[in-house]
Amino acid sequence: MIPNLSKANIYIICGRTDLGKGIGGFASLVTEAYKMDVVDNALLIFCCTRKDRFKGLYWTKSGFLLLCKRFENGYMQWPRDRSEIRRLNYRQMSRLVNGLAIEKCRTIRSIIPRHVY
Repeated sequence: MIPNLSKANIYIICGRTDLGKGIGGFASLVTEAYKMDVVDNALLIFCCTRKDRFKGLYWTKSGFLLLCKRFENGYMQWPRDRSEIRRLNYRQMSRLVNGLAIEKCRTIRSIIPRHVY
């Protein structure tokens, strides 16, 4: 069910994005604001204002996959130029989803959750 993203075109949408959007809202944002094809083997990653969570959108040939990550302790260093879209390589994306800065060596500390949400 989870695709191999090592060959995907990975992009982060810089700036703040309303993460309350659904699949259609994210797809519309990308096609209208950035003139991109959302079904062209692209993983699109969006960040909210608080920088402690992000969502990813990926087309799997049979439908969209919406990914979500929330950090329990810390936040990401996220580019804020709203008009920009930035391409990442697979290593940079892996660093991001594991709590590391894309380029710098700043780590989000691991914690043991006390409550199940």
